[in-house]
Amino acid sequence: MKQYKVGIIGATGMVGQRFATLLENHPWFHVAALAASPRSAGKAYEEAVGNRWAMQKPMPESMKQMVLFDATADVDKIAGMVDFVFCAVDMKKDEIRALEERYAKAECPVVSNNSAHRFTPDVPMVVPEVNPEHIEIIESQRKRLGTKHGFIAVKSNCSIQSYVPALSPLRKYGIKNVLACTYQAISGAGKTFERWPEILDNIVPYIGGEEEKSEKEPLKVWGKIENGQIVSADSPLITTQCLRVPVSDGHTAAVFVSFEQKPSKDEILKIWEEFKGVPQELDLPSAPKQFIHYFQEDDRPQAKLDRNIEGGMAVSVGRLREDTMFDYKFVCLSHNTLRGAAGGGVLLAELLAAKGYMD
Repeated sequence: MKQYKVGIIGATGMVGQRFATLLENHPWFHVAALAASPRSAGKAYEEAVGNRWAMQKPMPESMKQMVLFDATADVDKIAGMVDFVFCAVDMKKDEIRALEERYAKAECPVVSNNSAHRFTPDVPMVVPEVNPEHIEIIESQRKRLGTKHGFIAVKSNCSIQSYVPALSPLRKYGIKNVLACTYQAISGAGKTFERWPEILDNIVPYIGGEEEKSEKEPLKVWGKIENGQIVSADSPLITTQCLRVPVSDGHTAAVFVSFEQKPSKDEILKIWEEFKGVPQELDLPSAPKQFIHYFQEDDRPQAKLDRNIEGGMAVSVGRLREDTMFDYKFVCLSHNTLRGAAGGGVLLAELLAAKGYMD
């Protein structure tokens, strides 16, 4: 496979740090540029991050002395150094939208972890095993932007990546209603226990904007391309509640679902076991071999035990059983900064590279 030079925009934040650790020994991607806010620009990565390194893996030696660029002032310079960038900046949404378009118009593709462009009609929001065909909208986006090479592609919200993969292969039975309660790790807020001691022995029953994302984003993921834009699916009806819980990593979801044609439990388990997507078919470097892992034990999946399965890129499911109000209920788990954030972004970039969009 061709080798690609990549940049990390927003390298000092938690997701940017995760990108750094995932790309350290990547077989296709080599980090050639790091960028952050103006206050970090001009400093070595190690100095700019200081005591805020939040990963269990140490900062990559190859990046410690890399001098940071200014993410906003050095767009053209960065675009000239790399084949594409990963974006994980902490800015206002309208500022992120403008910044990502600047990179794209500088003919630098953007794989974004941010939510700012998730509902731009010609920007694909991709869970690679679920809706890889949505990357075909990039052709229309390039026409709008006036670019030959540049574009923006985004990954979805971290919480829906716990339960959307489990529901997606069941859509052939006509999913009518979904209720999902998510129990979300503090790393999703960019926090550690040291930085957020108030979360210990506590649950916060509100995460700003999260429930709206959790109810709308699956419908775009399950949508289709029509007339140069992605049109969201009009069903199922989804309602969610999202809680912040004292867990370092791993978003858990309790899911309830009703079908037009109710499958048997054995049918569901067989479908989950056999579910493979384009990343598995192409054997992409970050793709889990087994996408959905089902646990027969009543007390699994557990965040502490199961979030790192297959490098944190698999989805774990358990407790499938019939329900009194819905047809079935079950529990899902995914690693929110791996599958749900940076890892999902790297897998999306691998898909785009394999399909020729980065060339």
